Amino acid sequence: MEYQELQNVDSFMAGLIKRNPGEPEFHQAVREFAESVIPFLVEHPKYQQAQILERMTEPDRIVIFRVTWEDDQQRIRANRAWRVQFNNSIGPYKGGMRFHTSVTQSVLKFLGFEQTFKNSLTGLPMGGAKGGSNFNPKGKSDAEVMRFCQSLMTELHRHIGEDTDVPAGDIGVGAREISYLFGQYKRLENRFVGTLTGKGLAFGGSLIRTEATGYGCVYFCENMFNRSGDSIKGKTVSISGSGNVAIYAAEKALELGAQVVTFSDSSGFIHDPDGIDAEKIAFVKDLKEVKRGRISEYTEKYKAATFHEGKRPWSVPVDVAMPCATQNELSGEEARLLLANGVKSVCEGANMPTELEGVHAFVESGILYAPSKAANAGGVAVSGLEQSQNALRLSWSREEVDERLQAIMRDIHTQCVTYGNQPKSETINYVNGANIAGFFKVAEAMLAYGAV
Repeated sequence: MEYQELQNVDSFMAGLIKRNPGEPEFHQAVREFAESVIPFLVEHPKYQQAQILERMTEPDRIVIFRVTWEDDQQRIRANRAWRVQFNNSIGPYKGGMRFHTSVTQSVLKFLGFEQTFKNSLTGLPMGGAKGGSNFNPKGKSDAEVMRFCQSLMTELHRHIGEDTDVPAGDIGVGAREISYLFGQYKRLENRFVGTLTGKGLAFGGSLIRTEATGYGCVYFCENMFNRSGDSIKGKTVSISGSGNVAIYAAEKALELGAQVVTFSDSSGFIHDPDGIDAEKIAFVKDLKEVKRGRISEYTEKYKAATFHEGKRPWSVPVDVAMPCATQNELSGEEARLLLANGVKSVCEGANMPTELEGVHAFVESGILYAPSKAANAGGVAVSGLEQSQNALRLSWSREEVDERLQAIMRDIHTQCVTYGNQPKSETINYVNGANIAGFFKVAEAMLAYGAV
């Protein structure tokens, strides 16, 4: 980045931080985006004159509310919840709900900001939003989770709708939570419409939705390899996390001929040098989704594997790394270690899993590095397809949804290549490509609306 451009970024960020104090995750997300987009703005002054970037980094609105509920001991409990409706320039707000103790306004603003451009890349008419609560569903009974979800929706329902804002699931919000939320929405509104996605198949859900983020991440990785005449087939893959994204990324990587060797959770990671086959993936799925156990239990069944307590899997030498757990799970030091160990590609399944120092290291190295707003867009893409099926009152087959998902991921890859081409270099800067391509569509809509 040229010195003048860096000065512009620093100046822009100083103003943003002053307006949004104490929000480090939001600052990080905007900084990574601004580093790509500000040089583009210098070349296209119409966006600067309309203050498009300044407007894009200010949410349309944030709704904050209390959620009061009763636990199984008849004690009254209270949590805080938010819905950050960031930008609806290209369609109704769309983005997940997250239930976790780490949820703050900063986290939800960064997620909503990222969602705006991720949704833009899919080519579907969806704006960006995110929401959630500091409620922790772990250890809660089904009845407690139901009462919490019903209380939350009693307030949230007035701010959402199929043509206004369409929430989905995220960390801590799976099929159980979406079902309770949708049931309460239907009760309050007396309407059966596609206001939430990630629903059960019996009441308007889409095939492939559960698998979509993990599958899409692998499809994007394969597109990057294919462009350089290679394939993920035969590559060793390190995956962090052991939730839906990680499990289905492993499943699709295995299907395409790769060897997955790690999974993790908050307690540490397992390394299986023999490879994690379909039987082992099924074991992890049952362990985490049904038994709600710890990943360390994997080593009790599969003796060749080792458990590394309190550590992350990035020390394992692999060809491909897929961070699929949570934000900032891969540090600058770990990024350099992956590079030193010969990693060929890093494809992000989680939202902003790599710290900014690590992003810089991957980009400068010239490896195939896919940022989350491109690589993990498969989930929201199939959510958009679920909206389409709900609007049409029909359901597509598994094969049809998967074909559409593959086509969307190919198109996102093409956009990244188009906008990420670097003069005098054969490598593609996928970070710049994703950011500028996502920005362009939203910016053009905002310009067309005038001062709105």
